[in-house]
Amino acid sequence: MDLIPARIGLIYNPLGGWFRKHTARMQSLLATLPEIRQIQATDQIEFERAVTVVVEAKIGWLIVVGGDGTLQGVMSCLFECLPPDRWPEITIVPAGTTNMTALDLGMNGQAEQILSRIRQHLQRPGDMKQVRRPVLRIEQTGMRNVYGMMLGLGLIARGVKFSRSQIKQLGMTGNIFTVVIVLRSLIGMFLGRPQAEWAPVRVAQIDETGVLSEKVYLFALISALEKLLLGIRPYWGQEPAPLHATFIGQHSRRFWRAIWPLIAGRGHHLQKEDGYTSYNTASIELWLDDEYIVDGELYYASSRNGPLKITADGPILFRIL
Repeated sequence: MDLIPARIGLIYNPLGGWFRKHTARMQSLLATLPEIRQIQATDQIEFERAVTVVVEAKIGWLIVVGGDGTLQGVMSCLFECLPPDRWPEITIVPAGTTNMTALDLGMNGQAEQILSRIRQHLQRPGDMKQVRRPVLRIEQTGMRNVYGMMLGLGLIARGVKFSRSQIKQLGMTGNIFTVVIVLRSLIGMFLGRPQAEWAPVRVAQIDETGVLSEKVYLFALISALEKLLLGIRPYWGQEPAPLHATFIGQHSRRFWRAIWPLIAGRGHHLQKEDGYTSYNTASIELWLDDEYIVDGELYYASSRNGPLKITADGPILFRIL
């Protein structure tokens, strides 16, 4: 697409991990884009206000400068205001602690490089790649809907919770941050530590016979992305459906030998009876009493409120520079 929308908006989060480490440089780059309406937002209330401005101004191209959590917050507010077919096209500038969605979409380079490419595009418009992605809609009775690109349970949620309290304080971002979290989780599994921070997750689902049955998993994830951080692709389902779901049992056989096939998306030989399940789906229902993460943000599900319903929504149109 080679046309620039009449109205361009930009929402930025100065508390994002990468932005925070390079504040002066980022502020300087943003100042070179006076033709773009810029809105600062750092929390849910400010995301709501920013999205209200975007909708009222009829923004056609929205640039989001932040990490996975910032994008998740903006998308959740957009879903509450507009149906996806009326959204502005979105460009992500990866400036957070983790930038999983931006990397999956093919946004190559650091935030400052992408902002420079945006400035060049405004001066000399040219073609831009467009990518469509589904979005997870996560619902539970009595709770506000959550929208995002990846939901994680078990060790995934424990690792993120740990990162928010300790590793993040060290200022790590990007792949280094991810490697530390992954290694910590794997070491905890290897040592078999009994603490709650290493605990598996109990999840109940309705099986093929219509009976609600509970299983214990090391971790589970449902994703709308093709690849996660570090290029990991821990799913191998073949069904023609928009969401990828993977469940790894607590006592899965030969787990250490299965790690590489798991992260490389080559788990086709792994068997369900050995504790490895992966498939594609348009929706899934889970009963649990535990924490879960969506794009790095922590939530809690209670089975007293019924199932956690995860459904494909969208798709959303992204612009890639």
